[in-house]
Amino acid sequence: MTSEVLASTTQATSSRVISFDSANVVGGFINDTYFLTVTGEAPCLNMDVNLVPLIYIDCPEFWGIEVVGMLPGGFCITAMKPFAVTIPLDGVTGKLGIEVIGHNRREKFEVAGGCREPK
Repeated sequence: MTSEVLASTTQATSSRVISFDSANVVGGFINDTYFLTVTGEAPCLNMDVNLVPLIYIDCPEFWGIEVVGMLPGGFCITAMKPFAVTIPLDGVTGKLGIEVIGHNRREKFEVAGGCREPK
């Protein structure tokens, strides 16, 4: 029922998947914790950039994480703005790792500790 409701919704048009320059996964201070950091340049000076994990019903091999730009107020002040955004990967890591999804490319990272099939 829940997946049917989600499938019937429309995609947002106030946000866009934007390009990125680099992505890195680093280990945290606590064992088996990881963080994703993505850098690049946003096409609008007033754009908020976020890393947004995709929604899955079943655990994927690589969990998709989109680089998303949002414009508060709905207009773009045209000027490039550098960005660096980070999220913890707890709960959004697939069987083998993650895949960063940008407008210009996709990049996969193998990350330990993701969702696993029951034994």
